[in-house]
Amino acid sequence: MSIPQSGGGPIEHHSQLAEYLADGCKPKSDWRIGTEHEKFGYCKDTLRPIPYAGERSVLAVLEGLRDRYGWSPIHEGEYLIGLEKDGANVSLEPGGQLELSGAPLETIHQTCDEVNEHLREVRSVADEIGVGFIGLGAAPIWRHEDMPQMPKGRYKLMTDYMDRVGTMGKTMMYRTCTVQVNLDFASEADMVQKLRVALALQPVATALFANSPFFEGKVNGHKSWRSRVWRDLDPARTGMLPFVFDEGFGFEAWVEYALDVPMYFVYRDGKYINALGQSFRDFLQGKLPALPGETPTLSDWADHLTTIFPEARIKKFIEMRGADGGPWRRLCALPAFWVGLTYDQGALDAAWDLVKGWDAETREAWRVGASERGLQAEVGGRSMQDLAREVLDIARSGLKARARPGLGGMVADERHFLHALEDSVETGKVPADELLEHYNGDWGGDLSRIYGAFSY
Repeated sequence: MSIPQSGGGPIEHHSQLAEYLADGCKPKSDWRIGTEHEKFGYCKDTLRPIPYAGERSVLAVLEGLRDRYGWSPIHEGEYLIGLEKDGANVSLEPGGQLELSGAPLETIHQTCDEVNEHLREVRSVADEIGVGFIGLGAAPIWRHEDMPQMPKGRYKLMTDYMDRVGTMGKTMMYRTCTVQVNLDFASEADMVQKLRVALALQPVATALFANSPFFEGKVNGHKSWRSRVWRDLDPARTGMLPFVFDEGFGFEAWVEYALDVPMYFVYRDGKYINALGQSFRDFLQGKLPALPGETPTLSDWADHLTTIFPEARIKKFIEMRGADGGPWRRLCALPAFWVGLTYDQGALDAAWDLVKGWDAETREAWRVGASERGLQAEVGGRSMQDLAREVLDIARSGLKARARPGLGGMVADERHFLHALEDSVETGKVPADELLEHYNGDWGGDLSRIYGAFSY
């Protein structure tokens, strides 16, 4: 999850809220790719989650990265809670999941190199202290009481609030992992088209990256349990956002939606102030109970936007949020998938033509089907496998048209990053299917085998 935002002055006019989003508009030459991924850390001998502090801990990994590879520390009070270097940062999720939020980079070749370097660095530190890391959509065995809590004020407030608004909020926080990609837009119209495509086709990403068929030591009946968790978290801030497809949608409509999402906190002087369930509209009028008489800054608005969790969302860029965390190879496949669909106008138009006739019920049916059945989902007589094949064809054409070479020109473009997804479409099997085959086959129902077989 996000670190505190900074650099925004007082909000004096309502128009500044939409202007903040519009400031993200960039010419195509300045579009970048930001890849984020989370992973679970565990002690290799006990297979238990690593705590915040101690000889084998999240803190030990952060300190190792800081001292060995030149990362600069980020503190909250006395606690080391993150690192930053060259436009990227390493942060902690609530249950100790380690996240890389990558720098904005020009090509998928570069973002994949960044991911690879990060995983090599993490492994070099972790191996020395007996810690492993694994990429899955949900913790396969651990229960809530097994999970540590990271010393971040934001997470304490959110934990206290989650059971008031749903049944799976704490599960999401402590026992799920994702891989995401952040992408740019040129204008309001470009943002609208991209966000609509992102929401409509997010279930295809969910299906292709489904990697969480186990939970609390059992088969859970879903290919992506992480996706199921998000469906019962907090309806005020999650979902497929049907209003995005309404005529006239734009930055201002997103502002009105965000203003109706209840607040979590206000960040002041290094501390998170409890504003749970309070209204940003009241804040704008100086009537926030948490800070009577005080009005917000643009930094507060930026913070609030990070507390909205739909399947795709906008800040000064668009975040694609539907994929499970997964194996090394697929961490580069996700940016390839979405860049191919959205960074070439011909591909983006083709993707929109594919989905523009769907209604809200169809989009939601694909979402549920992806979670439950992966590529075997069917909606309206069409299979997810066939839909994914067509979507990948569009993404491939978009990457070809981008023609961004790698390896000093030895690789013509970025299409090869889609190979893992193409394999899935040809076989009909996603990572969850592979896990289930092992569980029912050579693992003999011993789920502890997952750590040795699928860690980074």
